[in-house]
Amino acid sequence: MLFTNVIRKKRDGGELNADEIRFFVDGLADESIPAEQVSALAMAVFLNGMSFDEAAALTLGMARSGTVLEWDPGEYAGPIVDKHSTGGVGDKVSFLLAPIMAACSCHVPMISGRGLGHTGGTTDKAEAIPGYNATPDLDRFRDVVREAGCAIIGQTPDLAPADRRFYAIRDVTGTVESVPLITASILSKKIAAGLQGLVMDVKVGNGAFMETLDTARELARSIIGTAAQAGLKTHAVLTDMNEVLGTTAGNALEIRESILYLRNEVRDSRLDDVILTLCAEMLVLAGQENDRDAARARCEEAVSSGRAAQAFANMVRALGGPADIVENYEAHLQRAPIVRAVHARGVVAGMDTRAVGNAIIELGGGRKQVGETLDLSVGFSDIARIGMELDADTPLAVIHAASEADAEAAQRNLLAAVALADTAPAEQPVILEILTG
Repeated sequence: MLFTNVIRKKRDGGELNADEIRFFVDGLADESIPAEQVSALAMAVFLNGMSFDEAAALTLGMARSGTVLEWDPGEYAGPIVDKHSTGGVGDKVSFLLAPIMAACSCHVPMISGRGLGHTGGTTDKAEAIPGYNATPDLDRFRDVVREAGCAIIGQTPDLAPADRRFYAIRDVTGTVESVPLITASILSKKIAAGLQGLVMDVKVGNGAFMETLDTARELARSIIGTAAQAGLKTHAVLTDMNEVLGTTAGNALEIRESILYLRNEVRDSRLDDVILTLCAEMLVLAGQENDRDAARARCEEAVSSGRAAQAFANMVRALGGPADIVENYEAHLQRAPIVRAVHARGVVAGMDTRAVGNAIIELGGGRKQVGETLDLSVGFSDIARIGMELDADTPLAVIHAASEADAEAAQRNLLAAVALADTAPAEQPVILEILTG
């Protein structure tokens, strides 16, 4: 089979059959199809879409391109569940949800991705923890899930290798925002992880790949329907991404905010609502609670009691990180040499959240090309919420940069990304909808 014929077929709006998709997946996994042809097909799909059958075949093919994990119920007493986000700016939810669920007697084998487009990557953030092994072998992965209740890792060569390569190529070829490709990428990893239940956090807004509620619903239904074909029960929570989630954006900075949350010291209200809603939905999906309010209260107690913080510490230690990461995070997390507050006058009336994510890439905290090494210390902290009034004491944000020149550029980018006004706009909810099927 000539792959150029497959590209032409999809370029001209045709539907790929099972053999053509299998040929593509095999070529991704063994790298027999070169990157330029992979990107050509990705663009053809981006422009012409895929049918439900095509997307399902691609999903299952990529899931089966490597090892598919199995979990012995004799070793793992709780349900095997996970969450996945479609990507946003300041989205550190994984580092909070996984230990909260572990503290609620669930097991969370979370296989995460690196930065994609303007969004930060969970795997990159995990590697901001010194010594943390984000790519353990699968035996160690299973052990950590059993011992700590959760493990957040990146894609290893064993798990969905076809998606691993496709993901990296899409990141740098302008082909990220495609419903069938996002569906296949997300679910191939989750199916390979052997999950019993999945909760999707589908981001909506100018900082998300799905900028409108209609497209977010389309993606959520695509994921729920495709997952059902593979026997994976899935719910979706649609959450707002028209501003940064939490008060930080950047790898080490987001780990610091996550630890402060788990220590029950600083809990941004929008981030808190997203965390507790997703965790409660996961307990309901897994059959651990029948009522969302009761499930939410159980998750709240996991944080306030300190049990979630202990689960996070257990996971970090088991994967090679510092045993005292929760107590002494400041001693372990990287700090940028230049720290500068950005001041402005007025009320924050709007935010171009994608531009904020791109500003972090310009600082060196995200990738412009495949394989680029990141500066894990850079980013923004103390980011003002929409509706906040800025003055000499309340900055728009604090920049963390490698140089004065980088800080100057970041300040220009940040000021350009924010709209100021005299009065605050109406407050918008962060939880938009919950879809269950």
